[in-house]
Amino acid sequence: MLEKITSPKDIKNLSYGELDGLAGEIREKIIATVSKNGGHLSSSLGAVELSIALHKVFDAPRDKIVFDVGHQCYAHKLLTGRYDRFDTLRKLDGISGFLRPDESEYDTCATGHASTAISTCLGLCRARDIMGDDFNVVAVVGDGALTGGICYEALSDAGNSKTRMIVVLNDNEMSISHNVGAMSGYLTRLRQSGWYRNFKRGTRNALDAVPHMGAPALRFLEKMRDLIKSLFIDGKFFDALGFEYQGPINGHDIAMISRTLMRAKKSYRPVLIHIVTKKGYGYEYAQSHPELYHGISPFNAKTGMPVRSEQARYGDIAANELSALAQSDARICVLTAAMALGTGMTAFARNYNDRFFDVGIAEEHAVSMAAGLALMGMRPYVAIYSTFLQRAYDQIIEDVALQRLPVTFLIDRAGLVGSDGETHQGTLDMCSLKHIPNIVIAAPRDARDLRRLIRLSLEIDGPMAIRYPKDACDMGQGMQENKPLRPGEWELLNDGEDVIILATGRMVERALEVSIELHGKNIRVGVIDARFIKPIDEELLKLAADGTKLLVTLEEGYVNGGFGSTVLEYLAEWGKTVPVINIGIPDVFVRHGSVEQQEELTGISRESVCKRIMDKLNEVNDGDNAR
Repeated sequence: MLEKITSPKDIKNLSYGELDGLAGEIREKIIATVSKNGGHLSSSLGAVELSIALHKVFDAPRDKIVFDVGHQCYAHKLLTGRYDRFDTLRKLDGISGFLRPDESEYDTCATGHASTAISTCLGLCRARDIMGDDFNVVAVVGDGALTGGICYEALSDAGNSKTRMIVVLNDNEMSISHNVGAMSGYLTRLRQSGWYRNFKRGTRNALDAVPHMGAPALRFLEKMRDLIKSLFIDGKFFDALGFEYQGPINGHDIAMISRTLMRAKKSYRPVLIHIVTKKGYGYEYAQSHPELYHGISPFNAKTGMPVRSEQARYGDIAANELSALAQSDARICVLTAAMALGTGMTAFARNYNDRFFDVGIAEEHAVSMAAGLALMGMRPYVAIYSTFLQRAYDQIIEDVALQRLPVTFLIDRAGLVGSDGETHQGTLDMCSLKHIPNIVIAAPRDARDLRRLIRLSLEIDGPMAIRYPKDACDMGQGMQENKPLRPGEWELLNDGEDVIILATGRMVERALEVSIELHGKNIRVGVIDARFIKPIDEELLKLAADGTKLLVTLEEGYVNGGFGSTVLEYLAEWGKTVPVINIGIPDVFVRHGSVEQQEELTGISRESVCKRIMDKLNEVNDGDNAR
């Protein structure tokens, strides 16, 4: 049946029994594809029935459906004409793992970060009202998103506006890590109102057994149902915000969801529908371990086991180092924003649960809370993805850097991240942080360097950012394992009279590869590990500028405003005229694909870097010969 679905119109006349069968086919397709390509499995499996009901009841794309984050959108994609291309999910030039309007008219807006859907939908509603239109607007929001403050700003404004909109709260008790906070407890109490659910089910069955029930009698009984509901369920929170609350209802019952959505369409005030689902529903391994299967690499669909064995990642190394240091330093504590597993910090949490704080999807709160901890003499470490750190930019400046507080940011997924695509690339943190006063920014080239930088962070009387990539790390065994570092100290790995490459983080290895390849072409290339983006090693930079024909900066971040720009500023101030090329990410958002493909597209692959250097060196030599 699924292969015949070319648009939501094809499911409008299907029976609920046929739709249940379709849900099974959708799950099989999602599992088969994600097992090969990787992707967001648990969340998409949990939202299959909801997606079907939404497209049965509403008339997209005229009606606007906005999925918060978008990692639960795979069933939506299959229902909106993308079945034939679904095997290309998260592949270069294939369909995105998130929502993109340039991919389909059914994707109302681009998504990737949490807690924004209600705000976006309120904007759509207000524009609709101004234009005198009458389409429906639906925000599909996970309960994890409600740990983010922007949701409450939007709910308050929407309730006050009294404009017609629908919020579907998809309550699966999880975001990525297990949900935390008072709202999680509130939703649990609503879910566990078993007496009311049983009463409602019994009442509905009794009404179904009465033939020819008249409309007045039905309205009377519905009012009685709502009155009893208000007596037995503490459901006043959303009512106080101006929303008509409906639920909780079974999020895997297409008929029940559809009937509730049809009632909500008739309301002339904001409505919040609370549905309860299970992450990973229909696939035993994902349902039993939803966090592990939230965002997963390719795996064996029959056994649930990963195709490739997991190697140590930078986050694991950081957690282990912090755990070791915390044995003798009671000041060390760790904060994360709903990403305990993703950042590797579950290891620290197991050892020091009283000093580990998962604040939910609330990055701003995490940074300001870290500032409070630091004010009391603690040494907080905020473990966070690069793409999510940008949500707390104001707090980094005002609450941490301005007060010169010793908060260390462990920036995971820095650089290119592959198939998650443009909403998750970690390419902006160097640009956004390096102009903030008082902050030290570093990028380790291997696990050894990461351990040394974490130890250094305990000695710095102010904020520090340590950025590292998503991929597995080189363990970096070497003679300098215990040699202490000084802020701003670079390391000359090998000298070069023709070219010197100043490389940061993962690009140090790339620079060494380039130096070896160009050595075979009789080009002498030196490499400097510029592990500190701020402050820079002024002495070594001056020596490099004076001792080579061509200076190259190589970074896995945006060239515009990045590390290379800093080098140019210093050289200009000193009056140095050495030719320079800055190699990094160009001024574009980088689409999904493998990291290797993205490196090729952005010009930081080994072949691309070699060609850039040779072309520029030929220009320099031609200029010297002409003189």
